[in-house]
Amino acid sequence: MKAFEVTGTIDEKGQLILDRPLTLDTPGPVRIIVLLPEPTDEAEDDPDDTPVAEVKASLKRAFQEAKAGQRIPLSQMWEGIDRF
Repeated sequence: MKAFEVTGTIDEKGQLILDRPLTLDTPGPVRIIVLLPEPTDEAEDDPDDTPVAEVKASLKRAFQEAKAGQRIPLSQMWEGIDRF
């Protein structure tokens, strides 16, 4: 069996609606595995939910630090990493 990963939603009737059509060589029967997101605590932040304004501010700060020479050169970033 081949595996394809696509996203979609389950509507109010319980029907699966894919976000994009599958491009398969031949039509036929399939097996479906549905992965649902876990309910999370409201206080727990999803790392992918960082507000756009916060990301822009961080990038602006990083750019200013790089221009001022306050950043660690990439060639030195991994030095000593194997000690941990």
